[in-house]
Amino acid sequence: MGPVWGTGAGTDGAAAEALKSHVVRARLAGTIATSREKSLTRYRLFAAGDPRVLIGLEPENDWSVAEVLQVMAEQCGVSADPGHTSGPDVIDPHRTLVGLDAFADRLGAAAARHAPVLIGTGHPHRLLGFYGGLADALSAAGCPLLTPAYGRCVDIATRFGVRTYNLDYVRGVALMREPGVRRTAGEPGVHTHSPLPVRTALDAAADAGGPLPELVIGDHGWVCGAGQLGFEAIGLADTDDPALFVGQAEGRVSAVVPLDDAVRSDYYRPLTRYVLNRACLSQ
Repeated sequence: MGPVWGTGAGTDGAAAEALKSHVVRARLAGTIATSREKSLTRYRLFAAGDPRVLIGLEPENDWSVAEVLQVMAEQCGVSADPGHTSGPDVIDPHRTLVGLDAFADRLGAAAARHAPVLIGTGHPHRLLGFYGGLADALSAAGCPLLTPAYGRCVDIATRFGVRTYNLDYVRGVALMREPGVRRTAGEPGVHTHSPLPVRTALDAAADAGGPLPELVIGDHGWVCGAGQLGFEAIGLADTDDPALFVGQAEGRVSAVVPLDDAVRSDYYRPLTRYVLNRACLSQ
């Protein structure tokens, strides 16, 4: 049986309904490109404690595969049936809207107190525009956008071995680049799940005597790595990224938006507008 999509509070109004329709059409939610096989593999690796899937989170509890699947069903809307092992995965679009509401509320609270913010992404090819829009609005609202460890080298384990990348910032958003690669519109950065970039940035901020971020925004290791260290962290996550959702369940991640994190970059623009409108940050 497929997922049952809810209609609870938190996503009322024409704007929410329009966005819900958009995320389904764009396959940000509903039936998505991420495969069920890939998601289940990641849940098994998470339960086994594989650091490639923990991405900086150190779970307080011992999570079984069944428990991880249950959390993902509750927070994303994936099928809770362990016998459902193939085909495309699904995300409940209502849960995407609820996640966006919570995300926007934390964003608005940070803006209201002019909190210093650190933003970083492991998905720059897809999500740099989304985060850049948030960065622009937060800066205009008086939030310092932190850029610690700019240019710092970070050694990250990949499937090709340990690779050295440089920490860069574009529009106030941190990302990793190949050494020696020039900034161009066609080379926005490298894809990584590692928590090492956020740890490097936070260490550099602390060594410099601050300021430290009061809110970290991002995905993958940026969220889990910051949340594990006690920083408030919010972000986006796909069905094959269980660490963020477990982090939320254990109270170390404040808000996670379930969505496909690898669709066309322009498909995220309506999400930016929705979040900024709800956070009262529209310019």
